Amino acid sequence: MASPCDLLPVTDGTGTSQVGPHLSDAIPFGWPLELDPRTRRMHDDRVLLSPTGRLLRLGPQGPRAVQDLLAGRGAAAALRLGRTLLDAGAAHPQPPAHPADDVTVVVPVKDRTAELEQCLRALDADVLVVDDGSDDPAAVEAVARRHGASYVHRPNGGPAAARNTAMALLRKDFVAFLDSDCIPPAGWLESLRGHLVDPAVGAVAPRVIGGPRSPLDLGPRPAVVRPGGAVAYVPTAALLVRRTALMPFDEGLRYGEDVDLVWRMLDAGWQVRYDPAVVVEHAEPRTLTARLTRRFRYGTAAAPLSRRHPERLAHLVLPPWPTAVVALLLARRPVLAAVVAGWSTARLDRHLDDLPSSVRVVAASAGGTAIGLGRALALLGPVGWLLARDRRAAAILVAPPLLEWLERRPATDPVRFTASTLLGQAAYGAGVLVGCVRQRTVVPLLPRRGVAAR
Repeated sequence: MASPCDLLPVTDGTGTSQVGPHLSDAIPFGWPLELDPRTRRMHDDRVLLSPTGRLLRLGPQGPRAVQDLLAGRGAAAALRLGRTLLDAGAAHPQPPAHPADDVTVVVPVKDRTAELEQCLRALDADVLVVDDGSDDPAAVEAVARRHGASYVHRPNGGPAAARNTAMALLRKDFVAFLDSDCIPPAGWLESLRGHLVDPAVGAVAPRVIGGPRSPLDLGPRPAVVRPGGAVAYVPTAALLVRRTALMPFDEGLRYGEDVDLVWRMLDAGWQVRYDPAVVVEHAEPRTLTARLTRRFRYGTAAAPLSRRHPERLAHLVLPPWPTAVVALLLARRPVLAAVVAGWSTARLDRHLDDLPSSVRVVAASAGGTAIGLGRALALLGPVGWLLARDRRAAAILVAPPLLEWLERRPATDPVRFTASTLLGQAAYGAGVLVGCVRQRTVVPLLPRRGVAAR
């Protein structure tokens, strides 16, 4: 987790915005925005501190412009300020639904006719089913034809190859990738399509849920996707993409091909958004063994991804001053920890000039670092559990899943949720280690001070 302390000094928020080659410097007219509830307003609303640590100093008309943006109105200067707020993660768009007749839904599948039947039954769109070498292609084709979907068969090559096959057949301007074991809600395409009215946005993803804790569930908060951010990637289990932003999938990646695609889109100057207001159901494996096997396989993608994006993949981020605070607390040196925290607060307050906000930022940075350390400890599996025999270390180990349970409130109780989460993280960590051995790299195992966003 990046530290706001490391992201200051100050960035100007008077209406200017860094835009990529495909981007507009203003948001679409008439789009209402919603401030992130974690955005801090200071100095009579003339200064905003975003959850990502961006400090935005507004001009004399800035507070009024923000109010106009929240109401879905505003002149050109306000719309440019809106782009800055979105880029900084200080606000999120609330676009109206948009007709989706310019979207083709691509569903790659191998066997799984029962799941495909449920998936296609939920779709009211132009659909292309790509059969990736099913054992009984006639059965898959029959399901596709029964629901009015186009059908193409290819030799088995994996999800990336199946999607690439579809790309050569597309004729419409937008494509939605949807896994065959997903069931979208009514109106999902129209809701997501609204985001792509913004020429800055190359892709948008819904929230994907399934079981007590799906690894594809990126949480209930909207976000602009960026490495090192709250949402670092989005899966192609359900993803709407502008075709001019779409690139071929890397067929050398059996897992993690969606992460690679999203990061390459960011490199090309596109924005990618995560909208959890749209929720797609994903069928998780029914048995614990099958779920852990899937997590293990996901983990094996870390090493090949690190070879393609060496500055972006880190399972443990340790910003210096928050890390020092956490380390001193673990070492039972609370006075020294307080000194370091006080020094960091004073340093930050020179920029914020708002002591309560400075205290909150430093506390949040230290807490975020502790949560990241707990997640990294969980990746070690039994080794991490043994290291957590000390009460403080044990608290750091179990805090992330417990906080996640409090935020998401799944049907399962917190003890079972925590145990299931720790087992899943251990399986993922084992996959990371095996992938590193296969690829002869240690990059995913190394802590970083920060992660490159672009």
